[in-house]
Amino acid sequence: MTEWLAVITITILAVISPGPDFAMVSRNSLTLSHKAGLLTAIGIGAGVLVHVCYTLLGIGVMIRYSPRFLDVMKLLGAAYLVWLGAKMLMSRPRSDDIAPRALTLSNTGALRMGFWTNALNPKTSIFIVSLFTQVVGGATPLFTRIAYGGFISLAHILWFAVVALFFGAPALRRRLLRSSHWIDRAFGVALIGFGLSLAVSDLSLA
Repeated sequence: MTEWLAVITITILAVISPGPDFAMVSRNSLTLSHKAGLLTAIGIGAGVLVHVCYTLLGIGVMIRYSPRFLDVMKLLGAAYLVWLGAKMLMSRPRSDDIAPRALTLSNTGALRMGFWTNALNPKTSIFIVSLFTQVVGGATPLFTRIAYGGFISLAHILWFAVVALFFGAPALRRRLLRSSHWIDRAFGVALIGFGLSLAVSDLSLA
């Protein structure tokens, strides 16, 4: 029970801290729809499972002691965020008559965006690897470890679903939709900032 409490507490604190996932869900909910935000949240949860799977398979140990692997992952994640941010910065004003349907993104596109935002985030990798190697005991049964991974993924989905429903509320979207290009640009700057800070950060697991 003590281990479960530790996993739950650490996960909640990690999930609610602002980062690329939050920016992506907020942006898609505001400029597209709450459905796009919810699908992005589900994609994020799926991305979390990638980190959980390779950690449970023991690959997390390799990541922990392989700075070169972390550097490659860090640069890939940074490049993806900068690329998304640059696309958003190029957003243009839209006329009033097309504003409600100005931005489009397929369901698969929203899922994919959430998935890659999280799967390529080395900070999520570090969080999960550290949790399973430093908090979860070596004698913890595999089934319990899988349950921890499922909880971590579900916690991401639930939290970002709440974020999506808040920012995707019709009343809020109606007020902000005419400024959707500025919202896009603001989140573009945020994502580029996240990407650049990731590229130059020290992601040591020590």
